Amino acid sequence: MRVVACLLLLALPAALAAQAAPVAVVAPPARPPVPALAYRGFAPGGSFRSFAQVARSLADRDTLVCQTSRRTARLMECGVRIRDPEDSVRYYVAAHFVDQQVDLIAFTDSGVTGLVTRTQRDLTRRFGRADSVGRGMWQWRREGVVARLTWRGRGERRWISFTLMHPATINQVRALVPASKAPARQ
Repeated sequence: MRVVACLLLLALPAALAAQAAPVAVVAPPARPPVPALAYRGFAPGGSFRSFAQVARSLADRDTLVCQTSRRTARLMECGVRIRDPEDSVRYYVAAHFVDQQVDLIAFTDSGVTGLVTRTQRDLTRRFGRADSVGRGMWQWRREGVVARLTWRGRGERRWISFTLMHPATINQVRALVPASKAPARQ
């Protein structure tokens, strides 16, 4: 009996220390992240290299063509016809770069009246409801990126443009290309 009492006395400090140990706090489950404003593997604000890699992988029997600005080599535009293997949708994708950084990406397409509805459904599924809706335009804003769907039509034909813009990068263009002077009036 004495042996058991001695063992209990020896075990008592360990038991008390275990009770005083800090309790792990379990954080509540994180909210699902708001979907980033990227589309079909392209995102504004990224590098030319990452844009070119995605564009070339999705190119639909087309070559990525790039052209620098006549005023400065720090501005460049590129374009290519792509086909997304996920759903076989085809777009012409064009991007504008400031110092090798994407400031604007535009996806354009044309088709019949169902094109606008199909694109609206796709974008709503990806980004949720548009932040603002106007005649012929939907727009989303997230983390310094603006996404805008515009459409127009004539008869059964529809033309759409979905543009991803990084305004902070776009604003750098003004510093690179001074405003042109208006010709003097005579």
